Amino acid sequence: MSNPRQGIAGFRLTEHTWITELGNWIDAISPDGRRAGALLFDSRIIELPGVRDRVVSAVLTDRRLVMGGLGGLIPVADVVAAGEQVWLLTAQAVTPTLASLLAAGTVEAGGAAAVLADTSQTLLALHASGVTHGSVHPGTVVVTADGAALLSERGLADAIRGEISPPDRDVSGWAALARGLAGACQRGAPQAAAAFERAAAAATTHGLAAARSGLLAESHVLPGGMITRDRLAQAARGQSMFAQPAAYGMPAPAGQERDEGDIVTLLHVPQGRESAGRTTHAGQATTSPSPGGGEAMRFGPGVGAAGQESTAQRIWREGASPARNGRARAVRARRRRTIVSALVFAAVMAGAVLAWLRLSDGDDTPVAVEKVTVTTSEKTLGCDSDAFVSGRIDTNGGAGEIRYEWRMNLDKDVEEGTLRATAGTTSYDVDLTWRLQGERTAKATATLRVLSPGPARTAKTTFTYKC
Repeated sequence: MSNPRQGIAGFRLTEHTWITELGNWIDAISPDGRRAGALLFDSRIIELPGVRDRVVSAVLTDRRLVMGGLGGLIPVADVVAAGEQVWLLTAQAVTPTLASLLAAGTVEAGGAAAVLADTSQTLLALHASGVTHGSVHPGTVVVTADGAALLSERGLADAIRGEISPPDRDVSGWAALARGLAGACQRGAPQAAAAFERAAAAATTHGLAAARSGLLAESHVLPGGMITRDRLAQAARGQSMFAQPAAYGMPAPAGQERDEGDIVTLLHVPQGRESAGRTTHAGQATTSPSPGGGEAMRFGPGVGAAGQESTAQRIWREGASPARNGRARAVRARRRRTIVSALVFAAVMAGAVLAWLRLSDGDDTPVAVEKVTVTTSEKTLGCDSDAFVSGRIDTNGGAGEIRYEWRMNLDKDVEEGTLRATAGTTSYDVDLTWRLQGERTAKATATLRVLSPGPARTAKTTFTYKC
């Protein structure tokens, strides 16, 4: 089955897509018009024995936690099967990520502290609930338009690998996050960077709770003497505008029903057991009943559950600040307002028409690579650090397969990758996480090379590893 041209299960797909170890993420628009996300799992991964069931189990665990009042996670709307494809659909946008903001150099000390405070609070609540995240790094930290940091892809990497990560792995990931943010803030706020380094050391030696307490106690070293989100929110909004939807993202003409084929939700759980769900017709959003019955679901902090408050709920409640709650109320109020701006409507329709005209020559145009770029926000890395390198491949909008590789000069490693370019999409993000270890001082170079279609194109970035 080819990729849906008009969306999936009522979610409209945009042109912004990027590749992760799980598959192909795409910015999307939910059936009610809000920003959302869609992950098309790599078929070579999701078809492995047991992987699909483990993914569904991880998502059901998330939904129970969120319904119980645990915040800080990107809420999952559904997991659906469309033929041989499996999609994960989120109820909230999954961009921008901290990785993209770091690559753009737009994370300052106050915002970095907010990210560390939010993510540590969420991880502590998860651990109190008896679960872990399993893959904490800048690519799985999503910054919202109001400057809050949410974690995405919880449990999915473990589900694919068939393992359960210990809490120590989350702590190590958070410590690496703190060190990376310290490097990003070193020049503009050296005292704050030193505080982040101390928090990273405290996490690995005394635990995440002690690290978070120490970080909050040192907020006076931040510019302005406090943790702030204003500039982080501004940076997130600067990267959160969707590319105009391609032709397949345009609404169906009145009176015409879009046919995506049979879309089956995998989250329907009759009598507490996992099974294939019901089939919905194309263009209709699938909903999944909660384990207690009923289809309504609320996401985020403040969602109470009947009965006694759990440890995870208490951790989240005590960590939530009045300012953050006020921002959440403001966001909900804005969402309740009806948007009837003729200018916005005209701009969206004009963009959609232009995209349709650009694609009207047909979908048979072969993909051609026009540009390759590589960036990293860190110029110097300390001992045993993760380098987060952002790569981007720009194309002519054609369809076909793109083969590429990452080369790392210090380790002589080569990571090969393949992505499927779809008609109308002109930009693909291919990121690299490079683990550097050992005592040495060296010039590290990460090189992204597109092998096909030719001619080969190369871009590289260089930084210093000093230990």
